[in-house]
Amino acid sequence: MIVITSPDEMTRFSSDALQRSERIGLVPTMGYLHDGHLTLMREGRRQCSILVASIFVNPTQFGPGEDFARYPRNFERDCAMLETVPVDVVFAPAPGAMYSLDAQTLVDAGDITIGLCGAHRPGHFRGVTTVVAKLFNIVKPHVAVFGEKDFQQLRAIQKMVRDLNFDVEIVPVPIVREKDGLAMSSRNAYLSAAEREDALALSLALRAAREKHRSGPCCAEEIVFAATRVLKRMKNVEIEYVEAVDAETLTRHPPLDRPILIAIAARVGKTRLIDNVVLEP
Repeated sequence: MIVITSPDEMTRFSSDALQRSERIGLVPTMGYLHDGHLTLMREGRRQCSILVASIFVNPTQFGPGEDFARYPRNFERDCAMLETVPVDVVFAPAPGAMYSLDAQTLVDAGDITIGLCGAHRPGHFRGVTTVVAKLFNIVKPHVAVFGEKDFQQLRAIQKMVRDLNFDVEIVPVPIVREKDGLAMSSRNAYLSAAEREDALALSLALRAAREKHRSGPCCAEEIVFAATRVLKRMKNVEIEYVEAVDAETLTRHPPLDRPILIAIAARVGKTRLIDNVVLEP
C-alpha cells in the first residue's frame, strides 16, 4: 500500500494505471475508520483491480461552529486498517493541496440538497459535491463506493454524476450497524457510555417506523409519528428532524406506492447523529 499526498502525483498514478487497462475504484472518507468504512472498501475491492481510499477531512463541508477542528483523526490507525482489505493507494492530501487560496468554483446539486440535513447545515452538501467532483477528476475512478447511512449525500452525488456526465459508476452499500443496532459512525467516538445507550433510540425509532409501515395501510405522517414517539421517550435525545420523503427524489409527501425514506437527525449530548431506513411499498 502506498500513500500519496499530492493531487498531481495521484493523477499521474491513475493515468499510468489507465494506460495499463486497470480498473480503478475509489472510496472517499474523512478517516477515523470503522468497520462500516471497511465494508465499503471490501465492496470496492470486488469491483476493481486498483483500490484507492481517500482520507481527507474536507473543510468546505463544515459550517461555522461545527466540529471540523475536533473531528477525530488517527492516520496511522487508518492505514493499518486499510492494509487488511487490502487497499492499494491511500490518497491523503492537505487542505492547501485541494483548495488554492483563491478557489471560488463550487458544485451544487440543487433541490435534492435543500431538505433534511441540508435545511440544518447550510452549504454542507455544496462542500461535499465539490470535493467529490475534485476527487473524481484527480483519481479518475471507474467506480466509487458510498454508504447509504449518508443517504442524502448519496443521492446528491448520484445527481451530480448524472447532471455533469461524470464517467463513474456509483455503488451504494447498505448501512453497517453495531450488534445492538447503532449505525456505525466516526462521530460515535464522541459519545460517553451513557450517551452510547441513549443513541440506540435512533435505530429503535426506525424499527418502530418499519413496524408501523408493515402493520397495515397508513400514511407517512403516522409512520413519522411512530418514530418520533420513541425518540421523545429519551430525555437526552434532542430531535433535529424526523421526516418521510420519497427515497429517490427526497421530496416530501411521498406516494405510498413508491419507496419511502424515513430519515432521522438528532443530538445525543453534543453529538449529532443521523440514521435512516427505506420502506418498500
